[in-house]
Amino acid sequence: MDDISYWLPLVWAALIAVAVTLYVILDGFDLGLGILFPSAPQERRRDVMMNSVAPFWDGNETWLVLGGGGLFVAFPKAYGIIMSGLYLPIIIMLLALVFRGVAFEFRWVAKPNHAFWDRAFAWGSIVAAFSQGVVLGGLLQGIPVTDGRFSGGALHWLSGFSIMCGLSLVAGYALLGATWLVMKTEGELQLWARARAEAALVLTLLAIGVVSLWTAVGFPRIANVWFSWPNILLLAPVPLLTIYAALKCWWGLIERKEAQPFFSAIAMFLLGFVGLVISNVPYLVPDSVTVWQAAAAPSSQLFMLVGTLLMLPVILGYTAFVYWTFRGKVKEDAGYH
Repeated sequence: MDDISYWLPLVWAALIAVAVTLYVILDGFDLGLGILFPSAPQERRRDVMMNSVAPFWDGNETWLVLGGGGLFVAFPKAYGIIMSGLYLPIIIMLLALVFRGVAFEFRWVAKPNHAFWDRAFAWGSIVAAFSQGVVLGGLLQGIPVTDGRFSGGALHWLSGFSIMCGLSLVAGYALLGATWLVMKTEGELQLWARARAEAALVLTLLAIGVVSLWTAVGFPRIANVWFSWPNILLLAPVPLLTIYAALKCWWGLIERKEAQPFFSAIAMFLLGFVGLVISNVPYLVPDSVTVWQAAAAPSSQLFMLVGTLLMLPVILGYTAFVYWTFRGKVKEDAGYH
């Protein structure tokens, strides 16, 4: 247990897990705004929606860089397999994020002829969210590996399950985006966002139910983790807490709470991530490659870990500073461009 080659991969796995979780939550709500964009035709509403995330959106994507970079540095074998097996949806996701970022900036300078950039922002967000879900589904269903290398085809990831995961993440991000607006806006836009949040919550719960049932029936290794004894008893708090978080989110929407729905939605995502970790530990590539099998040389891991631990507090501090500075409601006459 004291061997550096044992605990270093665990430290890196934890760091990557934190980075991915922060990315999904932080970038999830501004992707959610893009998903909601087509249903908000009024110009002033769209302006407020974009202003509500203008100080944060580019910093939120820092965590995606840390997660992907950490995987490349600490687990190059897993990085190679995942990138080879899921190349198309990952490239589509990255291109959609780039297109969405360009649209975010160009929309303001192109006014009043900005209809194209409105559509680009919306579709960039939708495609990026869907692609992230497809990547997750493709990873969960398994990537064919032979002799430590990817051995499948270009479309091996494409299945009903991966498409369902993509749709599920779109619904979940829409929930984050709508509850963010409930917390950050007021008046007519807040009422509009509350109604969208209620619909998104229902869709998200349906998606969670379908994906959970699908994994239980279609993936025996995951079913064995959750339904074998005594795991079924020990792990029961995870789905029960998810239901509780969903009820808190719904109750917060009904009772006109402002922050409760957003943080309840975050809790649902966190519990979902805990479930994913439980279902796949200790694998980075499910059923094929563990964290120790995929790990780089300890000297490489240790060298990069020092730099990461020095920079991580800076990134966290900057993130906290920005969110604190721009706390409170966003008014219709506010603007950051």
